[in-house]
Amino acid sequence: MGQKGRQYCYSCTVAEGRVAKEGDLRMTEDQGHGAVGREVTRFIRVPTSVSQQARQFLSMDMFGDSADRLDPNDIDGWRARITATDEMLIAVLGPEINQLGATVESRSIDGVPIFVVVPDGVDDGTDQPIYLDIHGGALVMGGGKACEVMSQKMAAQVQMRTWSVDYRMPPDHPYPAALDDVMAVYKSLLDIQAPERLVVGGGSAGGNLAAALILRARDEGLPLPAALVLLTPEGDLTESGDSFQTNLGIDCILTASLADSIALYANGHDLHDPYLSPIFGDLSSPFPPTFLQTGTRDLFLSNAVRMHRKLRSGGVDAELHVFEAMPHGGFFGAPEDDELTAELRRFLTRHLDDR
Repeated sequence: MGQKGRQYCYSCTVAEGRVAKEGDLRMTEDQGHGAVGREVTRFIRVPTSVSQQARQFLSMDMFGDSADRLDPNDIDGWRARITATDEMLIAVLGPEINQLGATVESRSIDGVPIFVVVPDGVDDGTDQPIYLDIHGGALVMGGGKACEVMSQKMAAQVQMRTWSVDYRMPPDHPYPAALDDVMAVYKSLLDIQAPERLVVGGGSAGGNLAAALILRARDEGLPLPAALVLLTPEGDLTESGDSFQTNLGIDCILTASLADSIALYANGHDLHDPYLSPIFGDLSSPFPPTFLQTGTRDLFLSNAVRMHRKLRSGGVDAELHVFEAMPHGGFFGAPEDDELTAELRRFLTRHLDDR
């Protein structure tokens, strides 16, 4: 039929080496671990329920086969992978960023480098709100020029004066260096702006750090911001959610577990620590109103769903936006991405107006 899609061979609990035949679906028990699950092999078509641009994106092989695994001790290997990934990110986002009008200033806050981005047409007055942006990148990538590029994209999306933190990362600076850096910048923001005029946000790994920042700020008795934005957050470093199985091989952006980069970042610390995996923290009030976003093909879908349910159970004003067939990070230019931007701006307006 010439249909495009992804061949999905999912055998998370194959017993005694048995392999499912195409189209097969059966319950099975993993004899080694006693876990019960489903054994499935099927072809996942690109859906017709999304825009043409989204369908085109889903039909692309963005990253090919998953990269070879790296040992946390292979420092040279990690440096090479981080450099290559950052260069690819800059190349992908560069053309779009070149069309965005903004002023970009590099600063240092208590020794932490940041980029201050003001989109053209946005009021830069001292009484205007500030968006504290924490970039993604699997907790190991996205620094330097890549951070600058992503900060401009985020500032254009929220249409706010934006401070983006170029935080320290492995292999040279594992946990808690990144969290220490974003905390230092947040404290500096509190010195120049009222907390009700601040928003903290992050995507993917940045969502992890944004949520951890809120937990730590509350533990330290600091004022909390007006709102929190978590775009497909990496909120559970144990990767225990359902979508880490069901969307494995379906997400065309996150094509494999991030266990290796997680090990490099955590550096032996307990992954259940809420500062490492905010999903395991106290997500009850007081906690800022929270905007969460994910997609049905996102490997991190369960992270957003579980965090949303836990926030709601804790009495927190939280809204979750799940987009049809969207992989991790969006479609990179489809109408659905514009819908997300509109929803995010509506959320920010509601929580920043008249404050």
